Amino acid sequence: MMKKDGYLKPLAVAVTAAALGIGVAHAQPHKDIDESKAAYQGTESAVEAESAKVMRTPGAPDLTEAEFAKAKQIYFQRCAGCHGVLRKGATGKPLTSDITQERGLEYLKAFITYGSAAGMPNWGTSGDLSEDEVELMAKYIMHEPPVPPEFGMPKMQETWEVKVAPEDRPTEQKNDLELENLFSVTLRDAGQIALIDGGTKEIVKVLDTGYAVHISRLSASGRYLFVIGRDAKVDMIDLWMEEPEIVASIKIGMEARSVETSKYKGFEDKFAIAGAYWPPQYVIMDGQTLEPLKIVSTRGMTVDTQEYHPEPRVAAIVASHQHPEFIVNIKETGKVQLVNYEDLDALSTVEIDTSRFLHDGGWDSTGRYFLTAANESNQIVVIDAQERALEAIVDVGKIPHPGRGANFIDPEFGPVWATSHLGDATVQLIGTDPEGHPDNAWQVVRTLQGQGGGSLFIKTHPESENLYVDTALNPGEGPSQSVAVFDINDLEAGFEVLPIAEWAEVGEGPKRVVQPEYNKAGDEVWFSVWNTMDETSALVVVDDKTRELKKVIKDERLVTPTGKFNVLNTQHDIY
Repeated sequence: MMKKDGYLKPLAVAVTAAALGIGVAHAQPHKDIDESKAAYQGTESAVEAESAKVMRTPGAPDLTEAEFAKAKQIYFQRCAGCHGVLRKGATGKPLTSDITQERGLEYLKAFITYGSAAGMPNWGTSGDLSEDEVELMAKYIMHEPPVPPEFGMPKMQETWEVKVAPEDRPTEQKNDLELENLFSVTLRDAGQIALIDGGTKEIVKVLDTGYAVHISRLSASGRYLFVIGRDAKVDMIDLWMEEPEIVASIKIGMEARSVETSKYKGFEDKFAIAGAYWPPQYVIMDGQTLEPLKIVSTRGMTVDTQEYHPEPRVAAIVASHQHPEFIVNIKETGKVQLVNYEDLDALSTVEIDTSRFLHDGGWDSTGRYFLTAANESNQIVVIDAQERALEAIVDVGKIPHPGRGANFIDPEFGPVWATSHLGDATVQLIGTDPEGHPDNAWQVVRTLQGQGGGSLFIKTHPESENLYVDTALNPGEGPSQSVAVFDINDLEAGFEVLPIAEWAEVGEGPKRVVQPEYNKAGDEVWFSVWNTMDETSALVVVDDKTRELKKVIKDERLVTPTGKFNVLNTQHDIY
């Protein structure tokens, strides 16, 4: 079982690791390896490594100050997104010192070197870490994790900037853009977004934003576009200006993923909210200026063991149309908070116990029910926004990752919402019509087999008869460079594979195909062909009716494109 160098053989390590339940992360590096290998949250942490206090731990191997500093930098770049800043675990298992010291140095070296079949990268055999670096990281995680500083109101206000005051902004749209068919496209490694005209397919403007914008969200009016980078920088873009411009910005922490704006009648465009990974908190801001108004910590007890968790990160946030409130996913504790924003001085919150490791999700077709993935629990949580209560918890496949999901009418089971999975090849359909189809509501009514695991997004549109499923994180070149498409009127017929990366003709590179997004009319589907920074990337537009190539968008400014958000569909939660 042992090689001469003391490392376990890969298969043995994978089995042993799975049995011991350690480190099933999707973490990948950022600056110095193939970025398109990076998993959806296992990328470089935006927390600055130098901000974390150095620690020394009894029972851990000695490290010099220089070694500790280097290991800390590697950890925040490559591991924190999955295992957490404090190593308490989420998608990746906990790596606290009691666990790592029990496993021992040789085991840790082997696991870091070879990874596991469950998703832990093979850092050593891939060449991403040298043998010395593998040993350094094994020693480092046997120490207590260093803790970065908090990020409260004084620091937040220091970063807040209003570039164009509300009274100096136009009172009507000053450009000729068809805003409803505009796309906001994340240029991940460039720290930018590209605004692309959905009709002409031309880049309208490239704007400097935070690093690796995670999502784009629209105000209720459709005028303001909000983006948030993984470095927790929020930018507010006024689409009415002669050229769309950033009119306000702020940092709400050190690492973040989510932003949203108020949409309830009478509160349109009044507030914005952003949630942080570190510190674990969310902040409610003025919807016109991003002035920080209220910071709320999410630290607390988990729903299952009811133990204190110091790092429950804020995942998806959606704006309710049923009440003046935001629906906030607290990842590690498994709590969903319904945060009423009518009176910020007497904040009213309904906290619903659900299932741990909440991540992404979206609305059913009626806008009443919020369906969200509890990914490591292999479940979908259903929240009734009207009754402000838990409706159901549905068991699904391995590590659901629906994005916002896909709503359509199943020919046999009626209205459904679909999710795909990171951990298996299934696509599962959940009934969403408790009144018209009560026997099918809140259960898996149909399971389809896709072309593999590693899916990040699933998508359809009310005007479409197709259901698209990407497999961007599949280890196979074929699935990662293509998409599967099902006919929603004949789901059991199986899927057709569209060779998106081949159509793009971008040359060398991993060319991972990610995130289907429809245009305003629902007759085109856009895909990102996500390559490395030193290779050519592209956007591929497919005719939804014929499933044939319509347009390839190439431009030297399209650096590592990933997420795409059509203004109309994002504004009105159409998916």
